[in-house]
Amino acid sequence: MITEKPLKFGIQNGLNVARAGYTEDQILTACMLADKTGYDSIFYMDHTNVPQWKNAIVLDPWVMLSAIAAVTNNVELGTCVTDAIRRHPSNIALAAITLDRVSKGRAILGIGAGEAQNLKEFCIPFEKPVSKWEEQIQVIKILYGSTPDHTVNYNGKYYKLEGACLQAPPIRKPHPPTYMASGGTRTLELTGKLGEGWLPIGYTPELFEDHAKQIQTSMNTHNRTQKEKDTFQYALDIDVYFSEDAEESWAKMKEAVKVSLFKPEVLRVHGIKEIEGFDFVKYFTEYSMSDQSWIVKMRDAATKIPDKIARSSTAVGTPDDIIPTFERFMKAGVNHFVIRFWGKNYFGSIDKFASHVMPYLREKLKK
Repeated sequence: MITEKPLKFGIQNGLNVARAGYTEDQILTACMLADKTGYDSIFYMDHTNVPQWKNAIVLDPWVMLSAIAAVTNNVELGTCVTDAIRRHPSNIALAAITLDRVSKGRAILGIGAGEAQNLKEFCIPFEKPVSKWEEQIQVIKILYGSTPDHTVNYNGKYYKLEGACLQAPPIRKPHPPTYMASGGTRTLELTGKLGEGWLPIGYTPELFEDHAKQIQTSMNTHNRTQKEKDTFQYALDIDVYFSEDAEESWAKMKEAVKVSLFKPEVLRVHGIKEIEGFDFVKYFTEYSMSDQSWIVKMRDAATKIPDKIARSSTAVGTPDDIIPTFERFMKAGVNHFVIRFWGKNYFGSIDKFASHVMPYLREKLKK
């Protein structure tokens, strides 16, 4: 299903930027370059830390996005993604509104249910994350429309409001769009019910198409309007590694790609038999970056993913090499690519993609 929506491209300040240890000034320079060379969006990850990379620099996304807003004019700005565990929904709603206002209406709220790796060492309970996520998004959207003359109430299992309000209306109407990070049956259903966009990571084209259909089914079930369906954004956080020798580069990075891709849904869609001895439930609820035993278990299990399947999720090589990867995802329904550029020449990669790949793909969509 080739999307008929406008094609968008963004850059992600994620693990790629943190691991490289880029300074705040370097990150702002990269964002200014993206803004001037035709990108549509800039996203920033929300991690507490990544202790397996001791020299990484991990910053707060909301503060950084506000700084990025001050030096850019055109790009949308979003979290990729914040979570529904560490912050109260009133805090997230106000942060999203503030970013929207300082950026003159360019904010996106990227949000997920959370993951143990950001919580365990800080002794934050990781309990009922999906149920909390659903309530949090509902609370955030109620608060977007609140004022002192229109206070709001909410009586959920995890969150409650009694005559609550915020005092800063968003510029973007009706509010900053919510891009939901989801990949399980229940979270995909909630994305179709509550989201204005979907922003997954670690996908093959086949898995993306499978999950997009689940979201569309949910939209129909929950009677979303035609306008809501037409404007819904099918985004994807995707890795790009420019190299003159694609085969050599792939050989060096394929283990890391398989680890990032390793999830039960990938195994299901591609008919890979369940990997014995690996408990996905425990992995997602107990894993943290500092727990080496889980990292070893995951890496060992992930190596069983066939190279062909893993490679379809990542763009490696010259501009001509990586274009087919993007074309396959476009056919699967992606209309907003959020790119993590890897490699030593970060600024050069941003410019190369804007000069050689974006124009080709945008023209391809018109045909």
